[in-house]
Amino acid sequence: MDDLNDGLTTHLVDQLAYHWEHAARPRLEGLTDAEYRWEPAPGTWNVRTAEEEAPAGVVVRAGAGPWLVDWAPNPDPAPVTSIAWRLGHLITGVFGMRVHSHFGGPPADQRDWAYAGTADEALAQLDQTYAAWVEGVRGLGPRALDTPVGPAEGPWAEAPMITLVLHIHREAIHHLAEVALLRDLWAHRVD
Repeated sequence: MDDLNDGLTTHLVDQLAYHWEHAARPRLEGLTDAEYRWEPAPGTWNVRTAEEEAPAGVVVRAGAGPWLVDWAPNPDPAPVTSIAWRLGHLITGVFGMRVHSHFGGPPADQRDWAYAGTADEALAQLDQTYAAWVEGVRGLGPRALDTPVGPAEGPWAEAPMITLVLHIHREAIHHLAEVALLRDLWAHRVD
């Protein structure tokens, strides 16, 4: 059991890294700006300029800079979201905020993030926040994995860090798979 505990961080990093290196990141190569901001259904949430009209149901347009993200609390039904929206969510809400809260990274808040207006900018932000997350997790030992995550995680404050790590990995794998599906739909769309 001590061998498992000593290698637990490696197993956690390997879980996400394998998906990232062999499935998710290769699927993002060649992403165009048109595809990045494509809206596959009416009412799609996106990253758009302040001058662009947001779809009905959007309560907040968050961000700092020329690009804002559509958002509303607990929409029902949940909207379809663009690749731009999903990557922005991964960059800020999945990796960036946690890198800041737990590993001393730069502030990353969904409300005042400088969202990317192009696919290349978004991929650069994603690569950076992913790398910072993996580096932070790699630095955790068994004791740190068992420590409560603290108030930055709200209702999960008492949960052990390993619970947060597994949740973030599940979120990343989930959303990156959705991006891959959106790329498939884009490739086979009928105009």
